[in-house]
Amino acid sequence: MDPEEREQARKDKEAGAEEGFAGRVIAADDDAEEGSALEDVDFSDAVTNGKADVGSIVEESGIQEVLDSLEEDLVGLSAVKQRIREIAALLVIDKLRGEMGLDTEPPTLHMSFTGSPGTGKTTVALRMAGILHRLGYIEKGQLIAVTRDDLVGEYVGHTAPKTKEAVKKALGGVLFIDEAYYLHRPENERDYGQEAIEVLLSAMETHRGELVVVMAGYKEPMNDFFLANPGMGSRIAHHIDFPDYTPDELMQIVDLMMSRQTYELSDEARDAFKEYIERRVEQPRFAHGRSIRNAIDRARLRQAVRLYDSGKELTKEDLVTIEADDIRKSSVFSDTEEDAPDEEGSDGEPDRDD
Repeated sequence: MDPEEREQARKDKEAGAEEGFAGRVIAADDDAEEGSALEDVDFSDAVTNGKADVGSIVEESGIQEVLDSLEEDLVGLSAVKQRIREIAALLVIDKLRGEMGLDTEPPTLHMSFTGSPGTGKTTVALRMAGILHRLGYIEKGQLIAVTRDDLVGEYVGHTAPKTKEAVKKALGGVLFIDEAYYLHRPENERDYGQEAIEVLLSAMETHRGELVVVMAGYKEPMNDFFLANPGMGSRIAHHIDFPDYTPDELMQIVDLMMSRQTYELSDEARDAFKEYIERRVEQPRFAHGRSIRNAIDRARLRQAVRLYDSGKELTKEDLVTIEADDIRKSSVFSDTEEDAPDEEGSDGEPDRDD
């Protein structure tokens, strides 16, 4: 992106803020600026002498890199990863069918991701945005993340403009609606959530060729939401469930996050972290990968204070090693219930283990 384009992107972002858009814009590709487009894949080059070369499209589009990153960045979730590979295969073959002159209709791509917080839903949505972008199904390599507060207004006539603004911002990319079931509040007859749902329903149909909507949340509330809004459920083509991580998988996440940050656990600290996980999963607001990230951040803080207070010359081993005491000082090891949420911090931007 040249300087002029960067300046325009900055102005567009500021304009969105001025118009009242409060969602988050997240680049789907690490090396892509907001709203940037990768070079289009020419599927016609993959068809010669009446034969289609699938491998050339996979290589040229770079989608295998995205699929590989899912394997590297997310622990477990084998069924989820397999479903994403299947969708990628469908998209490639759909494009090749068109190049071969066969009747084809762009597949419906709206999705529902269900599961507990911190099980990878945002990360997978980002990778899905990257695949769709690289294959030419969406123009921009970005995801717009919103919640009810970004879509539903507080007074008559406020909701439709807010929702339409979010849709406008998401055109050409993916609109990720977290805890989508909060849009529907039948117990409150004066709630404006239904108006947002109606705007979304219209947009999902009208803009189906330039917008992919991913709705996310806990499984049972999402099922109830679709039952109460059958029109919404009928527009969702892919329902993907994200299972909770097991304690062993959570320890794998610990190792992955620690390695990325160049930290190590001593043997005693590893035992302490395992016990931490056993206790934490039973306490309120546990959010899997997100809670693990927060716990590591707190352990790093305690390690830093310990080393700072020691006043000694520090070795490289000192700087990289998390000790058991850095873990066990967590209030998770306390019997005082109100201290339990010690490890919960602000969510912030989702990372690869979110």
